[in-house]
Amino acid sequence: MAKVEIYTTKICPFCHSAKRLLKNKGVRFDEIDVTFDFKTRRAMTERAGGSHTVPQIFINGVHVGGCDDLMELDMDGKLEPMLGQRGA
Repeated sequence: MAKVEIYTTKICPFCHSAKRLLKNKGVRFDEIDVTFDFKTRRAMTERAGGSHTVPQIFINGVHVGGCDDLMELDMDGKLEPMLGQRGA
């Protein structure tokens, strides 16, 4: 099973969309809320190579980007292999 981490804020619609996609695929993930945690948000930005927007998503420690990047991986059939799942 892949380790998925997603940095979010409470009011981010893209965060909700990314989480919904992962939940629909039955993927468990660790959500790291950076809404009011500026220290963790700085760590996220550094970890994401300078990207400061949310969500920022990591699969098995590899930065895959934000919501659009996750959706694109899914549409291209590349997400399931990253998650250790078989394609539909």
